[in-house]
Amino acid sequence: MRHCLGRLLNFAKTSASIQTRWSSDSIQCIFHKCDIMPDIICKAPEAEATVCYEEEKVKLGKELTPTQVKDVPKMTWDTCPDAYYSICMVDPDAPCRTAPSLRNWLHWLVVNIPGQCFSDGQTLTEYVGAAPPKDTGIHRYVFLVYKQCDKQYFHEPTITACSAENRCNFDLHQFTKKYSLKDPIAGNLFHAKWDCYVPELQKQLGIEP
Repeated sequence: MRHCLGRLLNFAKTSASIQTRWSSDSIQCIFHKCDIMPDIICKAPEAEATVCYEEEKVKLGKELTPTQVKDVPKMTWDTCPDAYYSICMVDPDAPCRTAPSLRNWLHWLVVNIPGQCFSDGQTLTEYVGAAPPKDTGIHRYVFLVYKQCDKQYFHEPTITACSAENRCNFDLHQFTKKYSLKDPIAGNLFHAKWDCYVPELQKQLGIEP
């Protein structure tokens, strides 16, 4: 009887552990619900990256406006002090979720970040905020953090915040394979739809509305 009771208690503990790991507000659960797998990545990160704009903190999977996310955010995650990291932000729903012919539209790409010292990282693609075209509904905006094997040379174009060139159809799978980056270790996600700031950003990027 005691043996059976012990097994039941162990099963209950295991079930509770699984439920905690995959709770309804966990990054794994929300990434699955939002179809980040398989649209962008094959495996969800284990940890949530903290993403803070000037007046708003990204709450995993919630909606923000393009106006709220127009400036470069601050990102933090659990790091090893001697490790280097790469981060990216992509829109898999460009120009619209039902016909994402420009997936993934690259909003931000920074590599060789020592620990969390962004200022010492190498910005390959300067940040631009969400710019979902009018009448295209909700877009997903996904942040991913990758741990590098070491500091390395990235043979990629440098893209300024005034250019849309080389941003569309960013091949994340090929990029991670090319630079031996494994599954993302952290991430975050918000949703956004068109607002009155989008035409201003489109003009900045030289995009026709």
